[in-house]
Amino acid sequence: MGSKKTSNTKSYEIRVTENANKDFDEITDYIEFVNFQPSNAIMVGESIIFSISKILANPHSYKECKYLPTKIKMYRQTLCLSWNIFYRIRDYEIVILGILHTARKPSIIKKLRSVK
Repeated sequence: MGSKKTSNTKSYEIRVTENANKDFDEITDYIEFVNFQPSNAIMVGESIIFSISKILANPHSYKECKYLPTKIKMYRQTLCLSWNIFYRIRDYEIVILGILHTARKPSIIKKLRSVK
């Protein structure tokens, strides 16, 4: 009489592009060296890393990126403090495309489609 639960969880691999790594470094360096707030830079960096780990746990739970629409909704984004993290889901791979401030122009976001 016991019921057996089957799990449909996919195992995803995550890849952070060089573009996203550059964005991360620029954000934390700006906070640390321009704003002279090293402890705040560490907090922001840790928050971004934590948000990326949450994406890995359930990538489809975040909203589709309205600037990069597709039929299969492969481009998604999540908000971390004042930055959007943009990523693409393909098969069993999550690709972090970029980390941009929420005030950035949509034309900058549209360029993420060509990031490999």
